[in-house]
Amino acid sequence: MARPIAIDLFAGAGGLSLGFEWAGFDVKAAVELDPIHCATHEFNFPECKTICASVADVSGAEILKQAKIKRQADVVCGGAPCQGFSLIGKRAMDDPRNSLVFHFVRLVKEINPKYFVFENVKGLTIGKHKQFLTEIIDAFEEIGYKVKVPYQVYNAADYGVPQNRHRLFLMGCKKNRKVPGEPVTRPPVTVQEAIGDLPELDKFDALLKDDEVKAKYKKASEYARHLREQGNRSENHFGYRRNYNPNMLTSSMRTIHTDLSRERFAATKHGDTEPVSRFHKLDPKGVCNTLRAGTASDRGAFTSPRPIHPHTPRCISVREAARLHSYPDWFRFHKTKWHGMRQIGNSVPPYLGQAIAITVIDALKIKPKRPERTLDTGNPILISSNMAQASAYYGVDRNTIPQRTRKKLTT
Repeated sequence: MARPIAIDLFAGAGGLSLGFEWAGFDVKAAVELDPIHCATHEFNFPECKTICASVADVSGAEILKQAKIKRQADVVCGGAPCQGFSLIGKRAMDDPRNSLVFHFVRLVKEINPKYFVFENVKGLTIGKHKQFLTEIIDAFEEIGYKVKVPYQVYNAADYGVPQNRHRLFLMGCKKNRKVPGEPVTRPPVTVQEAIGDLPELDKFDALLKDDEVKAKYKKASEYARHLREQGNRSENHFGYRRNYNPNMLTSSMRTIHTDLSRERFAATKHGDTEPVSRFHKLDPKGVCNTLRAGTASDRGAFTSPRPIHPHTPRCISVREAARLHSYPDWFRFHKTKWHGMRQIGNSVPPYLGQAIAITVIDALKIKPKRPERTLDTGNPILISSNMAQASAYYGVDRNTIPQRTRKKLTT
C-alpha cells in the first residue's frame, strides 16, 4: 500500500516535513520562498519536490503537477507568518500583512486534501488576535472543512523535545471525515540527555573554518541514540533511514568569544541569564528556553541570542541546537551559524510535528509501515551555497530575500 501524501507549505528547512515523514507520510512537495532554506530542504529530502516560490505565486494545480502527484493528497500542512492585527471595522483576513494566511487557505481549497494542519504562534490565541483566528476557522469552513475545536496550543517539551516551545495547531478535515484526536505525550528529556554525548567543539581547530570533523562521541542517552539512529528505532518511527557517517560531527562550526565573555559565561549559574549579553545559560537538568530565529535579512539580520552551553563557557553550536530541537544527526543545516540557527529557530521541532501528524494518520485509519529503502542525502553544495548561488540554482531573483547586512560580533 502506498504511503499517504503530505504537502508542506512555508516549509523552511523541514522540521514539519520530517515530523510528517516520521509519522508515515511521504512528503511529496514543499513550497518555500527563501532559496537558502529550499536548498537545505532539498538536501535532506531528496525525493520531495522543493518549489522555491512564494505561496502567493503558485496554484494548487502547479504544485500537484511539479510534484507529479496524481491522487488526492492526504494532508496539507504549514505555518504561515501572521503579522497583521484585527482592526475595528476591517477583517484581519483582508489585511495585506496577512495575505499569506489567505493563500494557505486558497491552496488548501485548490489542492483539496483530506486534512490540513495549520501551525502558528500561540499569540494568535490572545487578545485582538482571536478575531483573526476566528476568521481563519470560518474561511476553512467556507471551503468545505470542519475544524477541530477547541483549537490547542501545545508545548514541545510535553512531546519529548528538551525545549519549552508553545505552538498553536489548527487542524481540520473534509466534512465526511473524522477530526484528528489529541497527540500522545512523551516522557520529558533534559538538556544533558540531549547534548551530553556530543564531542566538545573547542578541541577541534578544524571547526573554526568548517562545520564538520571526525570525532568520538560519549555515551548516549536513549534520546540521543534515537537521534543518532543507533540500534532499534522507536516503535512509532516510520521515516526513511539516511546514509550518513555517524562518526562525523556536523553543523558544528565554532564561535570565537573574547576572554571576558567566556569569564562572564563561566560565572553565570545554570538557568540564569548572563547580564551583559542577556544569554540564557542552560541547566543540564532542565529543558532549553525557546530557540528563536532572529530576524531575516530584510529586517536587519539580527542574530537571536543563543543559549550558553551548560558546561563550557561558549554559546551552543547549530548541532547542539538541533539536538535540543529533536533533529536527528543525519539532518544537515546551512554551513553558516547564522543561517543554521535561523533554520532551526523558524522550524517546528520534528518530535512535536510527528505527534501532530500521528493524529492525522490515526484519523485516516492507516497503519503505517517502516520503509525498507535507505535514502542518500543531496549534493553537499546545497548546504554551502550563498544566496546568489542558491537563487541561481532555483532560477529566482537573488533579491527575493533582501541581502544580509553583516554586523560585528560583540561577544
